[in-house]
Amino acid sequence: MEYGDLRAVDDVSFEVAEGEFFGILGPNGAGKTTTLEMIEGLRRPVAGTVRVLGESPWPRNPALLPRMGVQLQASAFFERLTAREQIHTFAALYAASSAAADDWLERVGLGEKAETRTEQLSGGQAQRLSIACALVHDPDVVFLDEPTAALDPQARRNLWELLSGLTDSGRTVVLTTHYMDEAEVLCDRVGIMDHGRLLKLDSPAALVRGLDAPVRVAVARHLLEPEVAGTAPGVDAVETDESSLVLTTQRPSTLLPWLAERQALEGLQVHGATLEDVFLELTGREYRA
Repeated sequence: MEYGDLRAVDDVSFEVAEGEFFGILGPNGAGKTTTLEMIEGLRRPVAGTVRVLGESPWPRNPALLPRMGVQLQASAFFERLTAREQIHTFAALYAASSAAADDWLERVGLGEKAETRTEQLSGGQAQRLSIACALVHDPDVVFLDEPTAALDPQARRNLWELLSGLTDSGRTVVLTTHYMDEAEVLCDRVGIMDHGRLLKLDSPAALVRGLDAPVRVAVARHLLEPEVAGTAPGVDAVETDESSLVLTTQRPSTLLPWLAERQALEGLQVHGATLEDVFLELTGREYRA
């Protein structure tokens, strides 16, 4: 996919299995949303082939539309409708029942806002309503573009519980997100994109294991002297602050028994690599506007 001289999506290829929760990660401008829009049939690829449920989504395919649920990055609703009227309208467009509409309104925590007009909803509430509208007709595959971007931490966690169950009945979910913890919790596999290209694709756990990053072990400061900690087996570096020592090692299985022998396990914290470390290793740490 190209915009003038900019190639927004460049030779990206992947398959998503039935019942899989698949994530597309990347910094701003990486090509995530454009990739999703081509899969959804909202944009025409300049080259290559896209297949969804065995069919081409472009040009707009009427046979696919009832089988797909789409939540866009920016919510767009019919004007001057309440939350209940909004989701009932979406349900009617897909011949879904009113009961299903009311059920989804409750499931995303908007039952008490049913009679509130959509323009009076907060950003997070509008986002949850958008997700409910994408799911009201029980689609086979769901596309979620930054589904929790406008939500507070508590609402994000609550929505994770809902989203994590979407694949239980064989439904397939594809989402983009900036939240690495969200991808680790929800996704079976993730693809990391940057500058329009797919850099890595695997399960979050496999990507983290492949990074081969050191482990940081934090020990209460009063339990161990820095000079002694520096002699511990497998320790590559020791950092100190007022309350703790942080020991960096590639061999935690050697270091931890050594600490146990010295009764230095009180308040111990072990920090391994995360998907965020993989993301930064692949895409860099510079600020992206």
